[in-house]
Amino acid sequence: MDHPRWVVQAGMRNRWEDMPTLPLHWTGQLVQCQLACRQDANSGRWLLLPRFITPDGTVWETDEQLIVLPGNRYLVAGGKMYRIAPGPDRHWLEVVSAGEPLEVPEKEVPGFFQWASSLLPPESLELLPEPLQFPIRRQSPAPRLLLRREDEFPKDYKLEPQFQYGNLPVRYDDPQVLYDAETGEFLRRDPEQENQWLDQLQQVAIRHGRSVEAGYVVASGKLPLVIRELPQWEIILEGKPVSRSSGVSFRVKSDIDWFDLEGEVYFGDQKVTLPKLLRALHRGQQVIKLPDGSQGIIDQQALEPYTRLLSLGQERNGHIRFRSYQALLLDSLLNQRQEQATLQADGAFRQLLQRLQEAEEVREESEPAGFQGKLRHYQRQGLGWLKYLQRLGLGGCLADDMGLGKTVQVLALLQERKRSLPEAQRRPHLIVVPKSLIFNWQEEAARFAPELSTCAYIGPQRKKLLDQLDQFDLVVTTYQTMLRDVELLVKQEFDYVVLDEATAIKNPDAQCAKAARVLPARHRLALTGTPVENHLLELWSLFEFLNPGILGTRQDFQRRFGSAEIDEEELKRLQRGLAPFLLRRTKQQVLRELPPKSEQVLYCDLSPREKRQYQELRDYYRKLLSDKIAQRGIQRSKIHILESLLRLRQAACHPGLLDAKQATKGSSKFDMLLEHLEELLQEGHKALVFSQFTSLLDLLRKELDRRKIDYAYLHGRTRKRKEVVERFQQDPDCRVFLISLKAGGHGLNLTAADYVFLLDPWWNPAVEAQAVDRAHRIGQDKPVMVYRLIARETVEEKVLQLQQQKRKLAEAIIRADGNLIRSLRPEDLELLLS
Repeated sequence: MDHPRWVVQAGMRNRWEDMPTLPLHWTGQLVQCQLACRQDANSGRWLLLPRFITPDGTVWETDEQLIVLPGNRYLVAGGKMYRIAPGPDRHWLEVVSAGEPLEVPEKEVPGFFQWASSLLPPESLELLPEPLQFPIRRQSPAPRLLLRREDEFPKDYKLEPQFQYGNLPVRYDDPQVLYDAETGEFLRRDPEQENQWLDQLQQVAIRHGRSVEAGYVVASGKLPLVIRELPQWEIILEGKPVSRSSGVSFRVKSDIDWFDLEGEVYFGDQKVTLPKLLRALHRGQQVIKLPDGSQGIIDQQALEPYTRLLSLGQERNGHIRFRSYQALLLDSLLNQRQEQATLQADGAFRQLLQRLQEAEEVREESEPAGFQGKLRHYQRQGLGWLKYLQRLGLGGCLADDMGLGKTVQVLALLQERKRSLPEAQRRPHLIVVPKSLIFNWQEEAARFAPELSTCAYIGPQRKKLLDQLDQFDLVVTTYQTMLRDVELLVKQEFDYVVLDEATAIKNPDAQCAKAARVLPARHRLALTGTPVENHLLELWSLFEFLNPGILGTRQDFQRRFGSAEIDEEELKRLQRGLAPFLLRRTKQQVLRELPPKSEQVLYCDLSPREKRQYQELRDYYRKLLSDKIAQRGIQRSKIHILESLLRLRQAACHPGLLDAKQATKGSSKFDMLLEHLEELLQEGHKALVFSQFTSLLDLLRKELDRRKIDYAYLHGRTRKRKEVVERFQQDPDCRVFLISLKAGGHGLNLTAADYVFLLDPWWNPAVEAQAVDRAHRIGQDKPVMVYRLIARETVEEKVLQLQQQKRKLAEAIIRADGNLIRSLRPEDLELLLS
């Protein structure tokens, strides 16, 4: 060990090779080691050497036979070997030798103390006499983490802890006493505090990384997590300091139809514009370069909610532009982290927020002049809400329960529109409906708003009307016709475009949805009792028509709401942002005078023959699906799963659905249905019978014909739907109405019936609810009884259990759930096939 002015003397240690020739006697005794210090009176030099004291009091200081063995644990003296007692003095054997004193010139004392302090613990330095002592100040360490890539771990970062004592960076294995050359101070490290920091680092490193021989490493993607959980550590990444985000500042400037958002994210005294940081987040960056050349760590957890800002708006010269109807969504996003964000908004933006929030308190509007009929209180409120949207130039979804008169509310709005607009400003309204509702709209318009001239834009002769559309108030067409003629219809300016049964555009990829979005209109409305049937992407498609861009890009929306598990806070923000544009009332809320509706499950036991056939089929498909799923996985076996479940559901209804030769052999489910029907008919009731299988209804017709029971029949190929409906409603002898679920699930008013039978359960209870509400709606003056016929110990019984997953989706506007079929898990399939 060298020093600029002296050499540590090795003494007798250099003659260890001579030891084997020396006669040694092992005593096993402990000798005490002491540091002897004295000053030469003539030269002023300090002399340092070890002193050894044996148990009998013998003292050795200098002796050629005094040998300290390597490791400083044993002493050879006088031909005997002793053990050296542990203690702070023994550490001096590292720097001073037995046999010769270490000379320290007086003027070199500071350098000597600095040199010794780098080798010895503080308690050993305290043994020096006062003239050789310097004050050692205790100081708490500041933790520091060095992150760097190494060839051994090219995709990871190695973690290297340090501790900062004043100006000194210290590694864990550095000396316990430090010399600060800038201040001339000696600093004593705090091992206890250092160990606490190291324990914290170890826990974080193990949680997000892994242990290696050289320490710890973490993947680059986990770096922000590590830094977030070490808030008190200074971070050095590849030699450059890293700053954490310390706050966000927003400013909003408004215009009539849009508003601009400016913002900065602060990293200490540095700041980055909001668009720049959000782009970095979208690219998955972990760090961002700051204006002063340092780096900022991007805290994705804290800043992730703001990433929606880019997807919701359009970047323009350092700010993000939004449409006025996105104000509530934006406000919800900006205020979710109030402890980190500050928002400065102009008066126009605050007024816009206030107007949007007033949607919940819109006042009722009376029937307009020329309207024939009296609106119920909730319908007057609905009219007020529609006019509120009109004033703000916003699109909206009227999502009242089936049977609450959505058509009537819209007709009142359009009647008021005709009376209030100058003739030069009037334009026709385009009403797009399922084919089955064409006559319903014409009939309702003639009844409630006879001043509105109406034309049906359908059929082979429809194009003759193109040049005459401005002569009509209402142009009623079908979704199929709208799709076929969209290139012609986009040339016509409409005042309102209204989509009735708007779930027709629930698939954003469907051509029908794309066509609806390009129709030119001053105002847009959607009518549907089930704005969400299967998943929230249907909601995005609906609102992309109503208020384009309000929910951002489809990719971003699907990323946030496309999974089975959705963040509740995200849902609350979505609900708040859409609240002004979506009005839903249930019958339970607004129609207390409506007769009660009761529902009951009728369990049917299959006959021994049917049960045997069903079990054979079930076992066959269980084996088939087990093999398919083992080979291809459940996601790639969906087509086989669907086919298997379809066949099992048909087998639970009637064996004739699988084998035409068994069509005449009867069905236990038919026996139960017919028994109930005959009893009801004798009491003078009328009944609706729904099934998704038209082939099942065809078999049922034969049974009704054989028993001479009069009935009506509606399916997808029925041409004269109006006549069929009117016959059932008005003919007292026609007491049974057979309806395919797809053809008659909406748009029908069948209040003559007070009993509803669902022959087979459908996956989505919302579809069943639509069917039931053909009878349970305005105009019904009798209690409605609903029966679900379920074959016991079949897949039908299991479908009822799985339906509960979608129950909330059917009852609420904004809820998250996957499509039941698409989200089947192996355990669900096992349940269905059990």
